[in-house]
Formats: sequence, C-alpha cells, structure tokens
Amino acid sequence: MVTMSRATEDYLKAIYHLAHRGEPVTTGQLANELGVSAPSVSAMVKRLEDGSLLTRPDSRTLQLTASGERAALRVVRRHRLLETFLARVLDVPWDEVHAEAELLEHALSDRLEERIDAALGHPTHDPHGDPIPPRDGPHEEGWGEPLDAAPAGSRFHVDRVSDRDSAALRYLGELGIYPGVVLTVEEQAPFGGPRWVRVGEARHALGPALTRLVHGHAEPG
Repeated sequence: MVTMSRATEDYLKAIYHLAHRGEPVTTGQLANELGVSAPSVSAMVKRLEDGSLLTRPDSRTLQLTASGERAALRVVRRHRLLETFLARVLDVPWDEVHAEAELLEHALSDRLEERIDAALGHPTHDPHGDPIPPRDGPHEEGWGEPLDAAPAGSRFHVDRVSDRDSAALRYLGELGIYPGVVLTVEEQAPFGGPRWVRVGEARHALGPALTRLVHGHAEPG
C-alpha cells in the first residue's frame, strides 16, 4: 500500500490532469508537468505501480487504475474547494488561488474539507470554471472546445479558463474574460495572427497562447 504523502498526491493529480487534458501521459511529460528529474519520476512511477494506483497500457504510456483515479479525485476536490474558499471568502485574486491551494491541499482534513464545502453552499465549480468532484459518485471533467477553434462570427460562452499560467489568467481577467462571460468571435488574422474577440464594448486581439487557455462552447452569432 502506498503512503499518501504530498509527493504521491502531486503525482496522482498531475497524471489525472494530463490525461483529462488529452495530453500524452508519459514519464517525460510527467517530469515536465511537475518540474522534476526523469529518475525521480521513474522511482515514483514504480511505487505507484506496486501500490496498484498506476498501470502501463504499453511501454510508454501511464494510466491511473480505478483506485488511482479515486485517490487523484480526492486531491483535485480539496484543491478546487480551497480555490473557491480563497476567492469567495478571502477575496484572493483568481490568478493567485491556485498557488495557495497547492500549499494547503495536503494538510486539509476530511472534516475541514466537508465544513468548507457546506459553508460555501456545496459549489460545483471553482473560480476558473473547473468542476469540483463530488465526495462520492461520478465526475465529469469535460473541457469543451478551446476558443481558438470557435468559428468567426460565433458567440462563445466561456466555461473554463486554464489556471496553468497565472500571468495569463491575470491578463484575461483584466480583459473581462471569465467563466460565464459570453464574447463574440469577430475574425482570425491570417498567417497565425491573433484572433479578434469582443467582450461587451471592448475589442481585443488574443494570440494562440491565450485562446488555447479559454474553453467553452460556441453558437451561431
């Protein structure tokens, strides 16, 4: 049985995020995600395999077992509840809550987790639009389509904004691009140029590095 240390939880959560973002889950990709060395990843992967939390469908790919997925979801739930608590109760900016929750999630007891959940009114999504896994039962992680795939002339409903880049989050927030906002996709500049969108009365040019962070669903304008 694997001890649920901070490092173990970080690995399980990272594997979960890579898999549900549709990215390859390999030892190299995991090392990049966590900012650690390849030998460190190999050692932890062996521990997770021995603990029946991780399996290898082939020689390169890593995949959480059912037990590993449940363990990862417990960490994800605590993290997203903490982000919501920090944003709603302490008014921490949405581009800062991720880093703070990373520090707190490993120390949160089950009892305090449930008290936070109840005090917040059992929220279903965190400040970035990420769905909060329930304590028990099924969970859907769907990302929707990225903004850079929405056709020109469509109205785009923002559902989620990736929290991987705090500086990008801060900038998108300054432009008024949050979950729940509906913007208009006006045009795509040719030759890899920016995508022009309208948020209210303001018109903004967003490059691919930003449009790939914004997810939701489009409908005809």
